Amino acid sequence: MQVNTPPRQEMFDSRQQKIQRDRAVRLGFVDKGAFLHQHVAEQIGERVADVTRPFTRAIVIGSGGGVHARALAGRAAKIQQIELSSSMAKAAGAEHVDDIDTLALDQHQADLVISALEMHALNDPVGHLIQMRRALKPDGLMIAALFGGETLNELRASFAEAEVKTVGGLSPRVAPMAEVRDLGGLLQRAGFAMPVADVERYTVAYKSAQDLMHDLRLMGETNIQTARRRETLRRDTLAAVEQIYASNFPSESGGITATFDVVFLTGWSPAAGQPQPLRPGTAKARLADALGSTEQSTGDTAGFRSSSED
Repeated sequence: MQVNTPPRQEMFDSRQQKIQRDRAVRLGFVDKGAFLHQHVAEQIGERVADVTRPFTRAIVIGSGGGVHARALAGRAAKIQQIELSSSMAKAAGAEHVDDIDTLALDQHQADLVISALEMHALNDPVGHLIQMRRALKPDGLMIAALFGGETLNELRASFAEAEVKTVGGLSPRVAPMAEVRDLGGLLQRAGFAMPVADVERYTVAYKSAQDLMHDLRLMGETNIQTARRRETLRRDTLAAVEQIYASNFPSESGGITATFDVVFLTGWSPAAGQPQPLRPGTAKARLADALGSTEQSTGDTAGFRSSSED
């Protein structure tokens, strides 16, 4: 007996993502909205700089924040950069592609592949990772950066409370974010060797929730969930979001705070002779002792903040 299974419902609307990114360029993404992308590009550059070997060919997926120049200046003999938005591609001098869930990359064509703030809005992040691994030569390096963890948790909570208060129900406003431990597991599922996942937290102060939402439009990071509410946001709901956000998540300067957790994933294409991890419990020394440091729990710092967590 043949069983007909319904088509899989995709979480994200890639067509809407293109529209939002093109709009972001018109609104001033390059000059005013790329500050987080620039910080992420610099963090990727630091990770690339930790590798002493030269790279012959690099592939960069995403163009925001000048990741091409900030992360790879002088490090790769040949660089291919691809971008989903035609406007962002033109602004960055990148190659425009119609789809990044499916990458048109040849097998074993590069020794470095970077995915810059793309994976959090993909319908198949594991497939994305697998395609990057297949594009790598043996012992090639993959670095991916994506929003995850507690990103925009304040906005999500404020919308939830405001909608219950004004319309009597919830709608998907802020996409769910993956935790760093789960994302590290995706690296193993995708077949990467020596996988590492860590998170960098950015805490940004805004005058109001509307200013935050304006910045999200500038970044091209507004809601693209397929189940999103299509009606215009009601004025009373917006007013409630403003009041709830300001009351529950105030900043020291009198406005509000917004959290952006950027998860960095690093892995290597499998190759003979690579170091193998020890079995759990077989380590002979503590890392803190080897570094001559004291173990501490991670905490946030003040201001426009950036803090790292393993």
